[in-house]
Amino acid sequence: MHVPDLDRADRIGMPEAVLCEPKTDEQLRVVLTDLVAAGRPTLCTRLPAERFAGLSADLTAVMTHDPASSTAVLHGGLPARPGRVAVVAAGTSDHGVAAEAAATLRFSGVEAELIVDVGVAALWRLEARLEEIRAADVVIVVAGMDAALVSVMGGLVASPVIAVPTSVGYGVATDGTSALHSSLASCAQGVAVMNIDNGFGGACAALRILGLAHRG
Repeated sequence: MHVPDLDRADRIGMPEAVLCEPKTDEQLRVVLTDLVAAGRPTLCTRLPAERFAGLSADLTAVMTHDPASSTAVLHGGLPARPGRVAVVAAGTSDHGVAAEAAATLRFSGVEAELIVDVGVAALWRLEARLEEIRAADVVIVVAGMDAALVSVMGGLVASPVIAVPTSVGYGVATDGTSALHSSLASCAQGVAVMNIDNGFGGACAALRILGLAHRG
């Protein structure tokens, strides 16, 4: 039996979220039904459009789905909170992970600016957006292949930088291991690194930072 964790937001500042991908259809139905009955805003991640379409009508009627990020929201989002986060993706192939991070932030009431295709292969694109990125309170860098953008961004902005390596790549970059190792080995000072493809985790790390910065 699933028991909704209704006190999580009070404990850590973020409510329970639902990782849909590994759950069976029946498990997902039970979890979502319980959360619908609880009436609390809830974020569902890793829920692609075809699986969302397979849910019962009574569930989808109270959910808002975003196919770009494979997320869905129950009962709307959370109240607005201070802070602005720049989610910076190296390439268009990294968009899905970056969109998951942006969707998590927006659900949580935080302004999120999604900036895509500014990787090291064309640094002039990054230069054109640099002042906009520097104005953010936190920067999430989403990059696959060699994740070179992580080190570049770590040396250009003063805000906290959170790296989210992605599984985008081929050959030695397959599955994101090279991007993860490159991010961990960055010589840029103080860069935090999430797990591969974990846009949700990157957003939650940003929310913790913002919560500390704006604590009364």
